[in-house]
Amino acid sequence: MTKVVGRTAFITGGGSGVALGQAKVFAQAGCKVAIADIRQDHLDEAMAWFDGRGHEVMAVKLDITDRDAYARAADDVEARLGPVELLFNTAGVSIFGPLQNATYDDWDWQLDVNLRGVINGIQTFVPRMIERGNGGHIVNTASMSAFVALKGTGIYCTSKMAIRGLSECLALDLADHGIGVSMLCPGAVNTNIHEAVLTRPAHLQQTGYYGADPNVMAHLKQVIAVGMEPEVLARYVLKGVEADQLYILPYPEFRRTLEEIHERVMAALARPEDDPDYEKRAAHGVPGGEKREKVAS
Repeated sequence: MTKVVGRTAFITGGGSGVALGQAKVFAQAGCKVAIADIRQDHLDEAMAWFDGRGHEVMAVKLDITDRDAYARAADDVEARLGPVELLFNTAGVSIFGPLQNATYDDWDWQLDVNLRGVINGIQTFVPRMIERGNGGHIVNTASMSAFVALKGTGIYCTSKMAIRGLSECLALDLADHGIGVSMLCPGAVNTNIHEAVLTRPAHLQQTGYYGADPNVMAHLKQVIAVGMEPEVLARYVLKGVEADQLYILPYPEFRRTLEEIHERVMAALARPEDDPDYEKRAAHGVPGGEKREKVAS
């Protein structure tokens, strides 16, 4: 079990959406919370919600793709709130369309935020956690796109499947240090992620998709408006962190889809009786085989 009461949580993207839901729920659970966001207006709105509620919350304006700024933010937060032992790599962006229409800028923007931003959080805080020896927990927000490929989501899906591999390996590497790892995989959430294009950097504006078109924005919002509320999702995260769950999958509507995917994988996987060299490889404990270490499910 991971104790959260009294610990400091650093939450990226914390000014709105999924991350703000996490900030509210973990603050209510007794955490000191640093909410980091690239948008000052979102930080201001988030802090206005916390005003007068008695929680210890700090706003940090941060571009998670800026490694030097990340290190400075970590120093500032830990000087004020104490050592960060709960890290939420939640900030993310999305833009959709066929892969054949993508530009390098489309790729770089999403991978910079969705993958490298997570890497920057890990590189910033994990060495500090290990050195202090107090354990902790890391939550990487992926998506059901970490498991399910959908037409028109290629770049986003690539970034989220990478988060899955990163999280599974990180859990194995950090187990001996008492640092838990969870991967949150939301489906639809009622947020403003459709506004992500508004934070796209000036040097990555060449796109094969869409910009801040109000008609597109309205359509995307309509699609996700029926989704889970952020605070409801965050309560699943709290339970998952406390129980040291590797996978946090709160969407039962994906159950049959995942079953079908794994059925196809197992149908394609060779059987031991059909491979004359299987016993030789298995006897030597091939990477990923019988000697793979277990992590919390």
